Amino acid sequence: MKKAVRAVVVSAALAAGLLSVPTGASAAGTPYVPGTLRPSVSQATQDTALQKYYDFWKKNFLTTQCGTGTYAVLSKDADHSFVAEGEGYGITISAMMADKDPQARSIVDGILKFVKAHPSVNNRDLHAAEQDANCKSVNGSDSATDGDLEIAYGLLIADKKWGSGGAVNYKAEAVRIINAIKKSEVNGTTKFTLLGDWGNDAEYRNSSRSSDWMPGHLRAFAAATGDSFWGQVRTRSETAVSRLQSSYAPNTGLLPDFVVNTNSTPKPAPADFLEGPNDGRYSWNACRDPWRLGADAISFGGSAAAAQVRKMNTWIKSATAGDPSKIQSGYSLSGAKTETGQHPCFTAPFAVAAMTDPGSQAWLDKLWTAVSTWSPDATDYYGTGITVQVLLILSGNYVAA
Repeated sequence: MKKAVRAVVVSAALAAGLLSVPTGASAAGTPYVPGTLRPSVSQATQDTALQKYYDFWKKNFLTTQCGTGTYAVLSKDADHSFVAEGEGYGITISAMMADKDPQARSIVDGILKFVKAHPSVNNRDLHAAEQDANCKSVNGSDSATDGDLEIAYGLLIADKKWGSGGAVNYKAEAVRIINAIKKSEVNGTTKFTLLGDWGNDAEYRNSSRSSDWMPGHLRAFAAATGDSFWGQVRTRSETAVSRLQSSYAPNTGLLPDFVVNTNSTPKPAPADFLEGPNDGRYSWNACRDPWRLGADAISFGGSAAAAQVRKMNTWIKSATAGDPSKIQSGYSLSGAKTETGQHPCFTAPFAVAAMTDPGSQAWLDKLWTAVSTWSPDATDYYGTGITVQVLLILSGNYVAA
């Protein structure tokens, strides 16, 4: 996120009646690493839950108000009506739902049209991070790295689903953006992602956002471009995750929203570095880390993320005594609560982490029940978008680009 999101807190209702499916079984998505756990409910039950949340997301957060043939994702709980990561989520979600929604391709194409209509002032192949209710770019019209990473990744998924021989060459569009990310959103010396294409300013050029360290995305970029640069970026972030965990969160494995000193020894950002007092804690950006690291761990054998995300899983399972309703909305890196109340963007990602641990079947089943029975909030774009993507993974419908 470019600006902090403060979404409405919703509550989880636990349900019973769990059935079983084979461990590691997959639906229509990428086969998972052997030993990956899946929820102990039928595939039909999993698909039904995914469809429910996807339909809710479409109804409440997709809009055509910005022009004919255009779709855009409304970020009702953010500082502006449209934010870059939301458009990236929209492309990714819709492409992954290609087999379940006949509108999916039109949605992807429509969001891409919106993205291309709002280029960054610094690099026209990147997306201006924020638009107002009138669909006009605001707040400097520069980019946010998390949005561009997700837009490019979603387009690679679209290429896997539909190919690139139609009206839109998804592969070429993705590579165009990937190359622009390399040019303007990665520090060429340190190989860490920047905060945006404005991040080369002296104050920010040696800082990064932990939730942008998405190993699966970086693998996909390397494969799509044949550029070994992306392997270097992935290795740097993997090393940083391990060092941050050992130095600052040995008991929890939690990562901070923002990281500084990327040109020497990375460390958590100080309070109020960019968004607020919790910038150096596990907060509204880093809450995505168990999902992002977990997705790579279950998709690629030998992923460094597997051990990293299991640390997070071991801690949260113990800290809550196996009760998902006790997961709170933010923690210090030592595990102290920084904000109270539940929110899906903190609860749902831990379900992906649990999939990586052979000893966490009962815990995963409780998390599945919690995540799949949220009462979704029509104003909570952030939590709903994350929940849909977690359900894609839990249900075996996730696609690794």
